[in-house]
Amino acid sequence: MISKLQYISQQTESLSHLTAMQRALAAGCDLVQLRVKNQPESTVLALAQEAKKLCMQYKAKLIINDYPEVALAVGADGLHLGLTDKSIPEARALVGKNILIGGTANTLADIRQRVIEGADYIGLGPFRFTQTKEKLSPVLGLAGYKILLQQVKAENITLPIIAIGGIGLADVAPLLEAGVYGIAISGALTQAADPAQFVQQVQQSLNRPVEHY
Repeated sequence: MISKLQYISQQTESLSHLTAMQRALAAGCDLVQLRVKNQPESTVLALAQEAKKLCMQYKAKLIINDYPEVALAVGADGLHLGLTDKSIPEARALVGKNILIGGTANTLADIRQRVIEGADYIGLGPFRFTQTKEKLSPVLGLAGYKILLQQVKAENITLPIIAIGGIGLADVAPLLEAGVYGIAISGALTQAADPAQFVQQVQQSLNRPVEHY
């Protein structure tokens, strides 16, 4: 089963993808996603090789965003595909059955598509506006998640659904109550003054008993 907390790498003026990822791992994240956009595949491969070493050092799992060949080459634990990336069946044919494959979704139709395609989990979002993603899908907000997750439950869809997009500490409990399985965090952790304390607080929220709406 996939971890309830996932860190998505983010490069800033002061932090590289790898440095940001190492901070998240050192803070206690056991699942990180390398998300590099608008770079040659050779660049992504080089970063992924270093990211894999970091994950092995911290006994954590690595997901590669958008590059099936890279995920296969470095022995990543997972692959995440956006709505405009290669299809999940195509990627599965390439990487084999042992790599987790997650897919982005924004609507109920997207969720149904991901189920049909054979995704192992769904990244549902965005929760709110985020600058880490170009061509942002319509923002769902908490109300949007509640509606979608009620529909998902009514259709007996049981795939783990990870909330994504501009999520902070205060959002974790309401999202869990709405019915998500877990959350993916990027900027809030990248910018945290004390990453270890932040991760600990998020984990506490994730592990509390949840009363669903």
